[in-house]
Amino acid sequence: TARAAGIAVVTVPDGDPRATSATVQAVAAAAPQTVVAVGGAFGSAEDLAWKVRTAATGVELPGGGQVLFPGRRMVALYGTPGTAALGMLGEQDLPGSIARAQQLAAQYQALTPDVVVPAFEIIVTIAAAEATPDGNYSRELPVESFVPWVEAARDAGVYVVLDLQPGRTDFVTQAQMYEPLLRYPNVGLALDPEWRLAPDQVHLRQIGSVGIDEVNAVSAWLAQLTRDNALPQKLLILHQFKLSMIADRERLDMSHEELALMVHVDGQGSQPAKQGTWNALRATAPQGLWWGWKNFVDEDVPMLTPEQTYGGVQPVPDFVSYQ
Repeated sequence: TARAAGIAVVTVPDGDPRATSATVQAVAAAAPQTVVAVGGAFGSAEDLAWKVRTAATGVELPGGGQVLFPGRRMVALYGTPGTAALGMLGEQDLPGSIARAQQLAAQYQALTPDVVVPAFEIIVTIAAAEATPDGNYSRELPVESFVPWVEAARDAGVYVVLDLQPGRTDFVTQAQMYEPLLRYPNVGLALDPEWRLAPDQVHLRQIGSVGIDEVNAVSAWLAQLTRDNALPQKLLILHQFKLSMIADRERLDMSHEELALMVHVDGQGSQPAKQGTWNALRATAPQGLWWGWKNFVDEDVPMLTPEQTYGGVQPVPDFVSYQ
């Protein structure tokens, strides 16, 4: 009846018009002024409104659609441009990094029916051994220095995650510094509590930690930024290899549909030890989290191959990074 009246009709799986490339492009083509949703899966009128507004932009994530998971996996180079000591990302220039990430993702694509997206995880604030001029033991790199990386990655279908090592400041303060980069549709955020210090601590004398209220404040801010700017869903990664690194993790706010929340298990060493950490962190995790795994080229004994990573780590990680 709607079609007979000349009204555009879009079938939306699970009630989220952002979910697939087909629904995003259908909504964008219709450019609707008024939307009628039939079915109980759409949620409240307010939720439907911002999701339709986002879909209407037609801007998609690398790999298609505006919702990250399921159906998509990521394989990332970790580090800082120009600094080889911090990871594989810094071992070559920008074109070389894009090519290397694409080649690595291609090795995983042969192992799964899901779309495997190449990615960068860029450390934008680096933990400092000595006090920085502002006293926070964190070296914040200039926002503008990463714009070429973000834009080249966007054009090449590469996702980018900004990694924060905040020292004695807080994650919210540092995240807001990089808002211009987080406004790009292919950019997410990672919090690294190992490098979150108390006011009297310094790096490498203890493993840092963060309280859940600070994490939830970051997620609330990032979700609002995403909604207000009609951006595709953003990845928010929480790095963790000890339960103590995120206090009261059971209170993690999982309510933000603007975000995909992930725990990235980044322990290193022997494979039995890494599997033990993986299982321990999963055992007490809130429902609905996505999961990341890190392969350390020099520290793992041995480092897993792509086949071993997807075959031996269960469930199969949604995000694999290389440092």
